[in-house]
Amino acid sequence: MDVLELARIQFGTTTIYHFLFVPATIGLAPLVAIFHTQYLRTGHERYRRLAKFWGKILLIIFAMGIVTGIVQEFQFGMNWSAYSWFVGDVFGAPLALEALLAFFLESTFLGLWIFGWDRLPPKLHVATIWLVVLGTHVSAYFILAANSWMQWPVGFEIDPVTGQARLTDFVAVLTNPYLMHQFPHVILSAWTTGAFIVLGISAYFLLRHKDVEVFASSARTAITLALIGSVGVAFVGHGQAQMLQDTQPMKLAAAEALWDTQQEAPMSLFAVGSVEQERNVVDIQLPYGLSVLATNTLDGEVQGITDLQAAYEEEFGPGDYRPIIGVSYWTFRIMVGAGMVMILLALVGLVSSLRGRIADTDRRTNRLWLSVLPWAIALPFIANTTGWILTEMGRQPWVVFGLMRTADGVSGSVGTGYVLTSLIGFTLVYGILLVITIGLILRSIRKGPPEAVDEEVDEEHRTFAPLGSY
Repeated sequence: MDVLELARIQFGTTTIYHFLFVPATIGLAPLVAIFHTQYLRTGHERYRRLAKFWGKILLIIFAMGIVTGIVQEFQFGMNWSAYSWFVGDVFGAPLALEALLAFFLESTFLGLWIFGWDRLPPKLHVATIWLVVLGTHVSAYFILAANSWMQWPVGFEIDPVTGQARLTDFVAVLTNPYLMHQFPHVILSAWTTGAFIVLGISAYFLLRHKDVEVFASSARTAITLALIGSVGVAFVGHGQAQMLQDTQPMKLAAAEALWDTQQEAPMSLFAVGSVEQERNVVDIQLPYGLSVLATNTLDGEVQGITDLQAAYEEEFGPGDYRPIIGVSYWTFRIMVGAGMVMILLALVGLVSSLRGRIADTDRRTNRLWLSVLPWAIALPFIANTTGWILTEMGRQPWVVFGLMRTADGVSGSVGTGYVLTSLIGFTLVYGILLVITIGLILRSIRKGPPEAVDEEVDEEHRTFAPLGSY
């Protein structure tokens, strides 16, 4: 493999690893804030225990997200200096705001929340965790603004002397139509991730009849967020598909293995294709499905891979403008499949919660549901990972769509040996850190929530004293 392929593998590896922690942080933070708010509002001891228990897991995940994100920043300058030179004027603003406003907001107020127990006034203390929630979402917005510019460049001009992209309209970058679909999709996915983490671990305790009252409350809250998130992702994803029809039709065509432009286009449910012959050998289809997905009509036209390839060659010059069809096709199906299973599990949980059976392990169906939930923690991570693979690899061969090819963004002075050595090194270090992270989380789970304390109610602040150690 040459430098380009190794650099792509390295960046892809670190990005996927980093994105294991990002949605978990974004999704867990509001749940911790809800539990703390419930404690302040009701004075029930179980909510204090839940806030501290999930807060500790949030802290572990947050720390790992920081470490892996820093490595990504280094790679822009090391392996992708040509790309950084081209986009630096545009990327500088959202990345700076993400670091200065969002990142420091998250870190500062998370620290205040952790060490503020029994030190800050109760209302101010709960405000700190809500500011952490705000920080995680603002941080995601600025990062996605930069990524959306790569998907659909707006608010810029090309410098006629240097050939660099120059920022001309920062508001346009922050209101990119692509971003308006991508941001809610990522946030709802993150909420679903946090909800299924809480559901899975809560089920673990309920099945063992440990702290039943505490984790029944935890599961009920998580079910609500899981249902909102998983169903919301499906609706927003429908809008994203329509955006792709206008901005990146090749990505949409590759995700459906649609070779020829069609009206009344069917959705492919299962296909085995031949790239050389530009056709599907086996294709089980849902009639009109793709036209509905892309255009909201039964007879809408959807462009095919072959026709788009010819159009791109005419517009951009000779070259292969097709992504890896198999990767685009199957990552889309894995993402959607995982999402559908999560919706089903959330609906079953909602029925169980409404009937007051969420902790009932004697009822066979409910026990089966609880037994599945710890394994279902993997589902949002599978969906998030395959979704990002589709987003980034489906854009190929462009690193900035229509402006810069990936092959032109790699550093010219970095040799194969350097990239390979750092790839192996990063992979080993990340593997060790992953083992440590999982070990810390499992240790926190085995330890369980902090012990209950005597409920001496402070009626003025609706809190308890003492609060105990963190």
